[in-house]
Amino acid sequence: MKKILLGLALASGCLMAADGAEIFKKCIACHGAKAERVAPGSKGGVTIAGMDKTRIVEQLKGYEAGTADNGGAKAIMYANMKNFKLTEADMEAVADYISKLPPVK
Repeated sequence: MKKILLGLALASGCLMAADGAEIFKKCIACHGAKAERVAPGSKGGVTIAGMDKTRIVEQLKGYEAGTADNGGAKAIMYANMKNFKLTEADMEAVADYISKLPPVK
């Protein structure tokens, strides 16, 4: 019985884990399906595909706090972070997903 309960607990934890690919679907309009597009108004023509996970999390937290500034689209990101209501686990998951996408050359 204990093994069954432990198995159910582990399975439910896996189901509750954040899915970075699913979360990223909210970002496709500006960043592209594979994060290959330069977001509107961003500085330096940078795409986020393959970007360092830690950097992405920092940026997401900055947008959530209203302090990140990568160009003219910051107001869009500020609003999106308020609307999406990402948890820290969500931010980690989507950052992990984006960091593993092939960088644009």
